[in-house]
Amino acid sequence: AVRELREALPEMTVVPIPLKEDFLHLDCVFNMISETEALYCKNGLRQEEIDLLAERFEMIEVPEEEQFTLGPNILSIGNQTIISLPQHRHTNRELRKRGYTVIETEFSEIIKSGGSFRCCTLPLVRTS
Repeated sequence: AVRELREALPEMTVVPIPLKEDFLHLDCVFNMISETEALYCKNGLRQEEIDLLAERFEMIEVPEEEQFTLGPNILSIGNQTIISLPQHRHTNRELRKRGYTVIETEFSEIIKSGGSFRCCTLPLVRTS
């Protein structure tokens, strides 16, 4: 996939971000929420990738206990507004401290299939 993306988008830099073995999707351990901020779970990425991403984003750590309910897999809908699960207490509090409006929505049944808010969307262009 990385090779194909590099061929299809030669004007862009495509950087692979390997995940630790237990994680299926990148948005389950890393998710951009604005042009400058991102959520991440330390236990899903190698330190090398965390350092690389931290050069581009202010990284907001999601605690391990919230990763199991897909804490990073929230949906940023623009204008500093986030849709998140109510049980992501720490992450939602951190987002609010940074000026985000967090809309807490019960959506836990979908987690049983391995996804959450971000997995249920296909944004082609992100807004801040």
